[in-house]
Amino acid sequence: MKRALIVDDSRSARVILSRMLEGYGLAVDSSESAEQALEHLKQSRPDVIFMDHLMPGMDGFQAITAIKGNPDTAMIPVVMYTSQEGELYVSQARALGAVGVLPKTVKQSDVSRVLYQLRLVPERREARADVVAHGGANAPMMQIDPGPRPSVGEIEAAIRAAIGPILKEHAAEMRRFVLSSLDAFARRISAEPKPEATVETVQEPTPVADKPTEQPFTRWPLAAAIAALALLPTLVLSVLYTRTIESTRSLMQSNARLAAVVEEQQAQLAAIQQSVETRTPTLASVTPPTTAAAMESETVPYGEAPLAGARLERLREMLDNLKTVGFRGRIRVATYVGEFCLTGNGIEGYSMAADDLPIRRCDFVGNPFEDSLTAAQRQSLAFANLVSSVRQDTGDSLTIDVAHEGRRPIVPYPKGEQGARLTAGEWNKIASQNNRVEFVAEPAGT
Repeated sequence: MKRALIVDDSRSARVILSRMLEGYGLAVDSSESAEQALEHLKQSRPDVIFMDHLMPGMDGFQAITAIKGNPDTAMIPVVMYTSQEGELYVSQARALGAVGVLPKTVKQSDVSRVLYQLRLVPERREARADVVAHGGANAPMMQIDPGPRPSVGEIEAAIRAAIGPILKEHAAEMRRFVLSSLDAFARRISAEPKPEATVETVQEPTPVADKPTEQPFTRWPLAAAIAALALLPTLVLSVLYTRTIESTRSLMQSNARLAAVVEEQQAQLAAIQQSVETRTPTLASVTPPTTAAAMESETVPYGEAPLAGARLERLREMLDNLKTVGFRGRIRVATYVGEFCLTGNGIEGYSMAADDLPIRRCDFVGNPFEDSLTAAQRQSLAFANLVSSVRQDTGDSLTIDVAHEGRRPIVPYPKGEQGARLTAGEWNKIASQNNRVEFVAEPAGT
């Protein structure tokens, strides 16, 4: 189990942060002062330390200096947990070895971001991050496979298989109803008293011609009732069959419309892929690098700091290549933000939506992680050290400028009805192309 150490003289602050960390499955130890924390580190090695700044005796900066100066504890990440703020304070904390700064009024999303960056909790985006990080800006976009389309015969057979048992059950129920009705009717007829027409006929004989006219009149209602009850199941089955045919035709029309929509989306994705390929030239395509600006682009998985990880390695490779050819000028590093389809909430945090989720069911479309970062938080400590070392090694002959350009997509997002038909996976493929870092080498004098 991962362990965390909280160093704060405020008991309430320790309790609040401890509960947040325990919610992520971390075991939490706490110390009331920096001196007590240093004694604790002699016996235990936590996976992360949350350090307050203002404490009686040794303050937070002095404690970080002592921790980083000890080879046994130098590799433990330290996060400042303080009411201090401002770019100057963040820079001082990073210079002493802190990996980040959290406010005293910490939010659940701030804690989760730090734990994900330090890989102290299971990463919910590992599969998605691997696809985007290894694909790069020039990776071919995946084609959506709509799967085998059922034929009209298969649809009709499926409908018949689903409705057939219902029709049989209904016919059997109607048959039982008719038989029970006839049986009750027969019992009622047999229970009625016979008329005294026989006695009257003996005493006062009636003409023979009157008997045939009386007999059909008394049997006609019974025959009509039997015929109506016998035809009732047939009428019901006819109505159900007619509705089944209409439903089948409606399903066939819907299937045809869906097929047309899928073909249209495939054509749009092909056009988007061609647009990306024509708008993202690489450094290798620009010859020579010392006479014209060269640009490289690297995508940023959602939830990662822009100037860290694969983007940092790409910048190192670019610097090595430029130094080899004697490049003089500046490298402009620009970060751009993509709009992702996300699920979750502002308290527990957001994560990438499932690929098959319709775009209209996304809880949030945007990039709350990127929006919450300050200029210092967009840069990892390793990136800041690299920029500083380049400045010391090359002086003014090679400089690195960093700028945040915000939301300027290179691949347009579908709008209106066209965008409403997309899934989260299709939308996020576009967002991942726009969530990027661009490295532009501009020779001196251009």
